[in-house]
Order: sequence, then C-alpha cells, then structure tokens
Amino acid sequence: MKYLVIKCGGSVLENLPRTFYEDLVKIHDSGKWTPVLVHGGGPLITGLLKNLNVETTFVNGLRVTNQEVLDVVEMVLSGSVNKQVVRNIIEVGGNAFGVSGVDGTLLKAKPSDDSETLGFVGEVVEVNREVIEGIITQGHIPVISPIGIDTSGQRYNINGDIAASAIAKALEANLCFISDIPGILVEKNGKKKKLDSVTKAQVEELINNQTIYGGMIPKVTAAIDGLVHKIPEVGIINGFEKNSLIDYSNGLATGTKIVLEEEIA
Repeated sequence: MKYLVIKCGGSVLENLPRTFYEDLVKIHDSGKWTPVLVHGGGPLITGLLKNLNVETTFVNGLRVTNQEVLDVVEMVLSGSVNKQVVRNIIEVGGNAFGVSGVDGTLLKAKPSDDSETLGFVGEVVEVNREVIEGIITQGHIPVISPIGIDTSGQRYNINGDIAASAIAKALEANLCFISDIPGILVEKNGKKKKLDSVTKAQVEELINNQTIYGGMIPKVTAAIDGLVHKIPEVGIINGFEKNSLIDYSNGLATGTKIVLEEEIA
C-alpha cells in the first residue's frame, strides 16, 4: 500500500476550494494512493485567543504554548477544525474519520528542545500506525489533528508540519504540503520565480538569506528531516489549483519538489 501524507495549514484550510476535497476523494477511490490528511488551524487559534484576551507569541514559526493556550489549541484543532475537514470530505462523497494525536496515543510526544521558551510544544517520538491503518482498513481517509501526548497524560501542541513529517516517516509515505502559493518562490530580476526542485543545501541557504522565513521554515525543515529518514519524496503544491493534487499523485511536475541531493532532477 502506497501512502500519501497530505498536510494542510490553517491559513490554507479556511479557503480551500471544494475541488481540493473532490481531488482528495478521487485519489482515495482510485486505490493508487492511500491519503492521510494532517491539518493545522493557526489563524482560528489566534482568533479565538484574541477573543479570549489570551496573549500569544511565536518563536521561529512555532507558537509559545502555556496551559491556557494549550486548552484553546486543542479545542480548535481537535474540535472545530478536525470536524469541519471531515464534513468537507463527506460533502463531496468521501469517507473520513477524524482523530487527534491524543486518541490511542497516535502521536506519542515529548517536550521540544526549546521547551523553556516554547512551553508545551512537543516533538513526536513515536507514531502509532495501527490506529491509522485501522481507520484506513475501514475505508476512511484519516484526518489527524496534531496534538500529542506523553505517557503521563500531558498534552503537547505539535507543529502540523512536524507531525505530518513524523507520520510520513512512520508510514514510509510521500509527503505533500498544501499551500496557497505554487511552491517555493525566489526573486530573480525583480520577478518571483518558482523553484521546480530544491536540495537540502539550497534550502539551508534560502533560510540563511531569509528567502524562506516564518511559517515556511517548519515546512522545509520537516521536509528535509523526512527525506533524511527515508521519506521517498516531499512536495509543496498549490491546493487552490484544480487537479494539482491529482497531478502530484500522478508524478507530474507541479509545485516544488524537495530532494536531498542534486542528482535527483
């Protein structure tokens, strides 16, 4: 079985067209790939925190998370966003089953190395692939909210890109990040140009010169980490382009492909 882990960020999710979900269901029904969807929900979390007058800050694209922020993060991600995505898939004739990384200890987590700064932000130490495979066996597309848990029951806010990469590693799956831009863009002669392919070394250079910044940093670092740990391929594609997901799943040139070394053209 060939798995395709698809990561949708919160800023993209709110505006994704119906065609994206239709393409997702077509891929699932074709049997060529088995899709697994991992989602974020950043803007909705930020909006609710603001309404509740809870302060929120970011360090290197990751949200600083105390206990109060964590309650809101879980409520938004595992509640409203997760079920909205499931509804969107059902609406176009698909089958979907929404779970949190807490359920069945799907995402076993530990505090991140920067926990003194970031609070309850976690890293995935283990993925319970039996939970994912059980959902798939019953004919559903798994829809996963990136909240992790440790053996003592402490929850952790896990960046969606990092969670998606960990799940792709566990399933030995291709990983595809859904964006609202066509891929990684660089400026040449005053014009934005999309990179069809980019290597680990080029990504590090683009981060250093701040061409890649903010929320794109966790994406590309999670991509590189996945490639190092035997994820076959990572892509960043525009979810607003009709058929872009299908084109990607069929191996056509779309978006930006992230590779370890230049020899893979």
